[in-house]
Amino acid sequence: MTGPPPRIQRVAAYNVCHDDASRLLMCRLSDITERPGWWTLPGGGINFGEHPEAGALRELEEETGLRCTLGPLVEVLDRVVRGHDGAIEYHFVILDFLGTAPTGTLAAGSDSSDARFVAVSELGSYDVTDGLAPVVARALVLRDTKPLGPVRATEK
Repeated sequence: MTGPPPRIQRVAAYNVCHDDASRLLMCRLSDITERPGWWTLPGGGINFGEHPEAGALRELEEETGLRCTLGPLVEVLDRVVRGHDGAIEYHFVILDFLGTAPTGTLAAGSDSSDARFVAVSELGSYDVTDGLAPVVARALVLRDTKPLGPVRATEK
């Protein structure tokens, strides 16, 4: 007898990172991902007990070889995957942080097959993951208005 499929919830932190020329840092998903060849922001799952900001910075370095100055939270998104019976099987919670002033040597790593800076005006010529354009637009507004950094709601 088999029971219902396991319900999975994953929390991930991503970087909407721009360089001094206002180009956006993008990663091409490798063959080990669910969407090989698609372009997305650098980021991924945070580890149990890891602060989301620390996870965002770790993922940035793993996937691109770069570090950045992490700014405020740009957006919180979620995606729900339902089974054939309509029951929720997978819930993906995404925290997108603003990143600026990247440093280091750009090199794709981890589950990225390529990493590069892209002019925001050229995003339409890339196969990008769902919902990317509004997040990038919001990040540009936040970057240009110079808001305060993230509010810490957890104890260290």
